[in-house]
Amino acid sequence: MNLLNILDKLSDDQFFTKMTSRSEGLLDIANFGRKTAIASIPLGLGSFMATDAKAATTTVASTSSAASALTDALQLALVLEYLEDEYYRTGLASTGLIPTADRVVFQQISKHETAHVAFLKAAISSLGTTPGAKPKFDFTAGGNFQPFTDYKTFMILAQAFEDTGVRAYKGQAGNVASNKAILQAALQIHSVEARHASQVRRMRMNKGWIELKDGGNMPAATDAVYAGEENVIQAGYNTSTKFGAAAGSASFDETLSGSDSAAIAGLFIA
Repeated sequence: MNLLNILDKLSDDQFFTKMTSRSEGLLDIANFGRKTAIASIPLGLGSFMATDAKAATTTVASTSSAASALTDALQLALVLEYLEDEYYRTGLASTGLIPTADRVVFQQISKHETAHVAFLKAAISSLGTTPGAKPKFDFTAGGNFQPFTDYKTFMILAQAFEDTGVRAYKGQAGNVASNKAILQAALQIHSVEARHASQVRRMRMNKGWIELKDGGNMPAATDAVYAGEENVIQAGYNTSTKFGAAAGSASFDETLSGSDSAAIAGLFIA
């Protein structure tokens, strides 16, 4: 699987080949937003990138089809589900990390993520494509986080991963629309991911929804997860007219492009 080709198909963004340290990548996402987040992709997903951006764009322009868009979207979803699945497995296996009262929640979420991985692998195989192999994850993001020794950090990343997943699935809806059965399943996964996100957010004493681009007591390094959530214009209608920008933005969750989703995940891939 060449993820550079995939992301060119899923997004109109241009790719950059700048190499930065993992720490710089986190700061870039927080401070410089969309384009710099994309620049971090090679750090995490370099094994998938065999061609340069220009060549990949040319190839995509000549071979893009509904079928390839479908499988590419599923491959991206699989990477995100691999990440969540392993994150919760590792957290649950870390002695003393998750308080007893909270373990039942993460045990259930973990089961859901495992089921999502199994479904996506089967769906990709049914389309005649080989599912991408599970990457090697580094949940410290190069030493910047310690989620398996500090429960507060574990919860912060859990929220970031779940909120990313919700937006990422929504962002790929158009690419899976050609297959009604898979579209239905993807929408079902999306709603479950939204429940996960709301649950984790409330466990962190946040609202279950996102207002403007405020993740709710989250570090600046996670700003890319919430970038664009401040939008209040939906199909030409200003949703802030009746009740203000916070309520208007919270009423409509925003999508996340394939490239931005992969940039966020890529920071946690070794």
